Amino acid sequence: MFLHIFTTRLKCLMRDFGMMFWTALFPILLATLFGLAFTNLSSLDTFKEIPIAVVDNAAYQMSPGLKPALEGVSSEGENKMFLLTACSEEKAAQLLKDDKIKGYLLPLEGDKLRVVVKESGISQTILKSFADHYLQVSSAYKEILMQNPSAIQALMDTTQKDVNYFKEVSTDAKPDDTLVYYFALIAMACLYGGFQGLKEVSAVQANQTCQGARVNLAPVHKMKVFGYSLLAAVLIQILTILLLICYLYFVIGVQFGDKLGYIILAVVAGSFMGVAFGAMVGAVMKKREGIKIAVIIGLSMIFSFLSGLMFPAIKYIVARNVPILSYLNPASLISDAFYALYYYDTLNRYFLNIGLLFGFSGLLFLIVYFIMRRQKYASL
Repeated sequence: MFLHIFTTRLKCLMRDFGMMFWTALFPILLATLFGLAFTNLSSLDTFKEIPIAVVDNAAYQMSPGLKPALEGVSSEGENKMFLLTACSEEKAAQLLKDDKIKGYLLPLEGDKLRVVVKESGISQTILKSFADHYLQVSSAYKEILMQNPSAIQALMDTTQKDVNYFKEVSTDAKPDDTLVYYFALIAMACLYGGFQGLKEVSAVQANQTCQGARVNLAPVHKMKVFGYSLLAAVLIQILTILLLICYLYFVIGVQFGDKLGYIILAVVAGSFMGVAFGAMVGAVMKKREGIKIAVIIGLSMIFSFLSGLMFPAIKYIVARNVPILSYLNPASLISDAFYALYYYDTLNRYFLNIGLLFGFSGLLFLIVYFIMRRQKYASL
């Protein structure tokens, strides 16, 4: 009996084109649009060395600190910030006019420094910040040495000392701001499994569909039929999410890490959550099916928005101001599970989210069970 009902429901669900479009094809279509919109987006944030010039005059040659400071941020290495050209003031002005440099530094007598730029921008701001920082440090050193000349060695030791204020944690994950969108898209696709859950609830409600009337007249208990059908819906949902992940990985190029088993577990947890969400809406609401579908879409979009699908910053705003909402929003739990799996070096947050998803799913299924088993009909 189980195998017959299960396989029959699988065939019915796969033949429902409208259902398969919204649960399988629509997320893939949206992922394609994301892929087109986010092409080379990450490379825009890649820092490139800023071409600048410094006027090689007498003040520059006599400055005890400016030349070493510029060489320190212009030499090859992880601290390289500028592409430096030392030249005359006339040539520097010409290079700036021809847009070959972003600005140039003009050393003046008295260890003063002037920044010359043609327009405002990020590169010009960085150059100005460097000049201001150099002047502040240089002035502080002069003041200290005037008051205590013997402090010169201590100042040199402080300057040369390599102080590390951060703890380095190795990870193979490459930073990618677009992952928030893709993980939120997966969460939305999981919640769209609510259409599957709603369809299975309607299929056993005699006051909603003709099929429901026939199920209630059949010699098999309707809750058995309902349970077997829900399992088929969950399986279809799991397969559609796995299809979406394969498309994201092999076609779009989204990275999920190398923990395949945990990725599949997150898909299963998200699929159970989506189907349970739709089943609860179908069981609790007494309205017609069209209104129930609208509620599922509306709530799914709200949950997805709060998880960063349309505006990634809202995810962090919610986590900072209303942290409890991050643990009650199923879309955030799903997307954060993938996020933690990809970035974090521990699985604590991942297992917390997975546990909450299965816990909420079980609670929703229990609510649906107690509502459905008490439904009686005066006549069919």
